[in-house]
Amino acid sequence: MSKDIVILGCGNILFGDDGFGSSVAEHLQRCSLPNNVSVINAGTSTGGILFDLVLDEQRPRKIIVIDAIDAKREPGEVFRINVEELPENKRGDFILHEMPNSNLLRELRDFCHVEVVILAGQIESIPENVRPGLSDALTRSVPVAVEEVLRLVRE
Repeated sequence: MSKDIVILGCGNILFGDDGFGSSVAEHLQRCSLPNNVSVINAGTSTGGILFDLVLDEQRPRKIIVIDAIDAKREPGEVFRINVEELPENKRGDFILHEMPNSNLLRELRDFCHVEVVILAGQIESIPENVRPGLSDALTRSVPVAVEEVLRLVRE
């Protein structure tokens, strides 16, 4: 993690709108980004990556996390959210060694002095059974999220 900015696209592409973060990461990987930026399609490995960042002595200056959530907004809406505002069902995602991702993000922000930005896409639904593919609402939001991430990289 020798880059100044790390972008993590999170989610499970096998469960509909949950694949939003991964889809945005795939689009970003095809963009021309500055050399100090790394894009990782983290999928469901977010916890392990965050855990490694907490332990690593060389950390990025900024982490941009892209994920799909249900914040009771309009399906397809793209917005920033603070770690403390994560819905309860997202706080414990992909628990690793009994430490939820939200705790790891707080640790990076508060004790490792890494700027943490969470860019969320409002889901339409996440199926209980395997069903790949984003809803139309989130499919239309992928380029919106890509543009927002590119703006965040320039900040």
